[in-house]
Amino acid sequence: MPKTTQWKQLDRDLNRLSYLEEATTFVSRPYVGLGVALIFIVVAGLLAALVFGGGTSSMIVIAAAVFGAYMALNIGANDVANNMGPAVGANALTMGGALLIAAVFESLGALLAGGDVVSTISKGIIDPATVADSRIFIWAMMAALVSSALWVNLATFVGAPVSTTHSVVGGVMGAGIAAAGFAAVNWPTMGTIAASWVISPVLGGVIAAAFLAFIKYRIIYQDDKIAAARKWVPVLIGIMAGAFAAYLALKGLKKIIDIGMGTSLLIGLGLGIATWLACIPLIRRQSEGLENRNRSLKVLFGLPLIISAALLSFAHGANDVANAVGPLAAIVHTTEFGDAAAKVAIPTWVMVIGAVGISFGLFLFGPKLIRMVGDQITKLNPMRAYCVSLSAAITVIVASWLGLPVSSTHIAVGGVFGVGFFREWEAERRARETALRRSIPPLGPEERRRRKLVRRSHFMTIVAAWVITVPAAALLSGVIFLVLTAVTA
Repeated sequence: MPKTTQWKQLDRDLNRLSYLEEATTFVSRPYVGLGVALIFIVVAGLLAALVFGGGTSSMIVIAAAVFGAYMALNIGANDVANNMGPAVGANALTMGGALLIAAVFESLGALLAGGDVVSTISKGIIDPATVADSRIFIWAMMAALVSSALWVNLATFVGAPVSTTHSVVGGVMGAGIAAAGFAAVNWPTMGTIAASWVISPVLGGVIAAAFLAFIKYRIIYQDDKIAAARKWVPVLIGIMAGAFAAYLALKGLKKIIDIGMGTSLLIGLGLGIATWLACIPLIRRQSEGLENRNRSLKVLFGLPLIISAALLSFAHGANDVANAVGPLAAIVHTTEFGDAAAKVAIPTWVMVIGAVGISFGLFLFGPKLIRMVGDQITKLNPMRAYCVSLSAAITVIVASWLGLPVSSTHIAVGGVFGVGFFREWEAERRARETALRRSIPPLGPEERRRRKLVRRSHFMTIVAAWVITVPAAALLSGVIFLVLTAVTA
């Protein structure tokens, strides 16, 4: 065989091997995440065994720890993605940077400022007296844990961001009904939770749209955009600092000090004014040399957007992780002390499982929901994404002041919807004005449909998932509870 032909044959064989390796890596990549998740779940079970030792009761705690780890992974894959999605969609953060920031700040929020005590009956939706028997209570909490984890997993698979807290509420309600009937449920409380399905996204969307309108009319539509930005961007950053200071004082620092609404608002006002004054020279220096165009404005909102996403993750870790591991903490308490308490302390090892599990879930499975929230619902830039993050903090404060239960997931996604629908309305309004000014026919129905800026398929999927979260988790939990009690009878 000629030498040149020999080397050509060798190159073709090496290329085939290279293609085979690439194909193998592509096919096996999803299984790497599943393998790491499985290892974490096993480690959580071993940690529970190490803490509780041997015996029948320890097997229950080990099983609960395994399902608690599974739940934490799903929270990271679904719930946390809502905080980082807008920043990634606006290209203010890379996917890797978003995952790292979210993992660090979620864990810090859970471990440093997470609640010492959690309600085992999920905000009073079940009468504790109806499930006073410790065995029934343990299986009810186990069913709630498993059902909520399964539901969040399913929602992540179909690409729908749902509320973890609502999933846990549905799970506890379903197990309570299966254990003690419909009379066990506090229906007025459930009514307020159902109302939050509408209140959370609408309030978040309205506030986000209002801030976007302010930015457009006070900065973007001005002749001298840079001068307008120097005036108003420090104000917006001050509002962000004040809102997050009040939010964290009210919601995220309960473990350190209990602060009321009035005090938290004063803290927010003081820090907001200080930040506004400090940002005036910074924004002036950062804006020097920028061209008078919309693209230049994105530079001024990039860093505040990253900071707001990090603070949202910290607050979410402080506020929501405890709710997610509540059923696990309840099982541990009941197994250890033999009584079904309405409120229990969260052991450190349980909170560690929640915090670490969320980080793993975010790294392994979070990018799918991050891309969906940040890029696939509507197109975001730093200004629009900043409005979403700011809306999330303000909405929680307003809802707490009014005594309304809200979901951080619904608020964040509602803010994305609000920004998108406002842009649609604004684009149609400007098109009508242009048509009247130029005496040309307005856009036809087909052209108007083509110019929609919010994907209706995602909108309908997400809203449907929100509506059925509580009943679906409740139904699943009731079935699991009946199976557990029948098997262990």
